[in-house]
Amino acid sequence: MSVDERIELAHAIWDTIPAESPAPLLTEGQRGELERRLAEHEANPTDVVPWEQIRAEALARWKA
Repeated sequence: MSVDERIELAHAIWDTIPAESPAPLLTEGQRGELERRLAEHEANPTDVVPWEQIRAEALARWKA
């Protein structure tokens, strides 16, 4: 099989996984953290950082 054919096959197999397995359950800690973050965002919806800035900072850190 060519590389493109193998990649296509891998994608086809990968796409079947969610259909066959239930979504993982969150722990109470994970659920609490998600609720905390959502509440923080709802209280301060304009307090955000643009993706471009996050990406640039992450790439700069990675290159250092």
